[in-house]
Amino acid sequence: MAQHYRFDKEKASRRPGVTPLKDAIDQMLDKYRLRNRFDQSYVVAHWDKIMGAAIATRTKKVFIKDNTLFLQIESAPLRNELFRAKSKIIELINREMNSELVNDVVFI
Repeated sequence: MAQHYRFDKEKASRRPGVTPLKDAIDQMLDKYRLRNRFDQSYVVAHWDKIMGAAIATRTKKVFIKDNTLFLQIESAPLRNELFRAKSKIIELINREMNSELVNDVVFI
């Protein structure tokens, strides 16, 4: 026989001393000094969201090392255009991450 779920507001409310999962993960990242690595991998994983599909499809490699974003672009005209828009790229990434994650962009 199937059991039906009944919402119980008392069981659903937060109790004192209970930390939300997001806060617990943030505390763990800060405690073990993993925040910078986590942010770097987030930028690489969400490159298409940050820069758009047109740029993401022409990008071969994306990685961050020592606050420098390294990009391998297969299209020479796009590389030239992005070279001129370095400050805009830095601003977009830092705004997305809410921190000063990238200081420079290098095209390889």
